Amino acid sequence: MFITLEGPEGSGKTTAVEFAVNKLLEMGYEIVRTREPGGTIISEQIRNVILDKANTAMDARTEALLYAASRRQHLVEKIWPALKAGKIVICDRYLDSSLAYQGGARELGIEEVLKVNLFATENTWPDLTLLFDIDPIIGLSRISSNNQREVNRLDLEKLDFHKKVRATFLKLAKQYPERYAIIDASKSREEVANATLDAILSRLCK
Repeated sequence: MFITLEGPEGSGKTTAVEFAVNKLLEMGYEIVRTREPGGTIISEQIRNVILDKANTAMDARTEALLYAASRRQHLVEKIWPALKAGKIVICDRYLDSSLAYQGGARELGIEEVLKVNLFATENTWPDLTLLFDIDPIIGLSRISSNNQREVNRLDLEKLDFHKKVRATFLKLAKQYPERYAIIDASKSREEVANATLDAILSRLCK
């Protein structure tokens, strides 16, 4: 099973999934946890270019293409082999992030960005996408108060950008209801973690 985690910046998905993964491992599931952009040596190198705060001149289409390139390499080297081996892959961000950030917030168009990514991924969709939904004001305030979290180029975008990201994610959730599960990320860490585990188990037990 291929599970992806999505949401605006500061939604707390990383913390929640750590709890869920530990529980799933205790239950005997084989889990491969990874992230985007990144996950492999080549993909991590592309990540460094994308998120470097010094790269303020990066064109929106260049950004979208770099994400797709990183995603392709990630699939080839890590995700596809793990799925073929019968493991559960849990990926922090995937194709939907490109649709929300570049398609929606950068206003390149969801369909246009989707075309690029379907070419890169050979139509590889997640079985389950967990959307950690939160007001961008709350999410960004979490980032500013967390000294241990990496602050990247996208974190520095204006509030309107992050509002567009959230709105696009919610639009995608309506468009793909059979794949999406929405987690209220404004709740306590314990509540979000438990909701995350419940959403994964409900799909695994189908």
